Amino acid sequence: MHSVRELLSLFAMNPSAESHSIPLSDGNRIPLLGLGTYGDPRTTPKGTALECVKLAIDVGYRHFDGALVYFNEHEVGQAIREKIADGSVRRQDIFYCGKLWNTFHSPELVRPALERTLEALKLDYLDLYIVELPIAFKPGNDFYPKDGDGNYIYHHTDLCATWEALEACKDAGLVKSLGVSNFNRRQLELLLNKPGLRHKPVSNQVECHPYFTQPKLLEFCRQHNIVIVGYCPLGSSRDASWVNVKCPPLLEDELLVSIGKKYNKSSAQVALRFNVQRGVVVIPKSFSPERIKHNFHK
Repeated sequence: MHSVRELLSLFAMNPSAESHSIPLSDGNRIPLLGLGTYGDPRTTPKGTALECVKLAIDVGYRHFDGALVYFNEHEVGQAIREKIADGSVRRQDIFYCGKLWNTFHSPELVRPALERTLEALKLDYLDLYIVELPIAFKPGNDFYPKDGDGNYIYHHTDLCATWEALEACKDAGLVKSLGVSNFNRRQLELLLNKPGLRHKPVSNQVECHPYFTQPKLLEFCRQHNIVIVGYCPLGSSRDASWVNVKCPPLLEDELLVSIGKKYNKSSAQVALRFNVQRGVVVIPKSFSPERIKHNFHK
């Protein structure tokens, strides 16, 4: 965690323009602030993503982070298309990131998976497509295959072969940029050192916030012109199945709250600004209209 002085100096800097974006190594650009669109499909009412993405576009968001396994890409795509149709935005104004799920790592399954996302969105191309995890599950219709004992069924695949299939998708014009998620240094080096590499990963999406600043990974990625995209920028999910909910939430941290009071900002806005001013892209997830607006004015 940074010192009080470091956080204060970061926050006192002139704020970036709301639409600010940074360059990717392949010549494209990515907005520093995006909206995460995950919602538990078991509890999120239908139409929620549709209305929230439309609102977000009206507020000023241009970057949306989604995935096939969120089961709502059809709503996100509909929202984008409706806002294009009413003249609010053009397709080239929107940056959409999709993800290759674990059951589609086999090279012959990569393009069909990407095409499923495009079909759900009803868009012609993705701006960024990333390998969601550096592990593979058994291919099939079940996204979370388990054995009789309830253990996940993994599948041996070659990440370099998966990457080559992604490179072919980029060459075919289905996606503009390629990246990864949850990769450590060794896994990144595996791709960067791959013989015949034609398109290097431009981004690595990982958990990143003031409690988990990822200094070593951030420095390695900077050295290789890989942008860090931080998910959970407001702190880890409070899911009791994998987080100790007895620990205080990040947004109640005394340091963040005190900085917020000094600058008349919330602790959430301070946490977002902390990463943005380090060049880390942030994709806070929210289906709350008020928080969507609040987070944008970081």
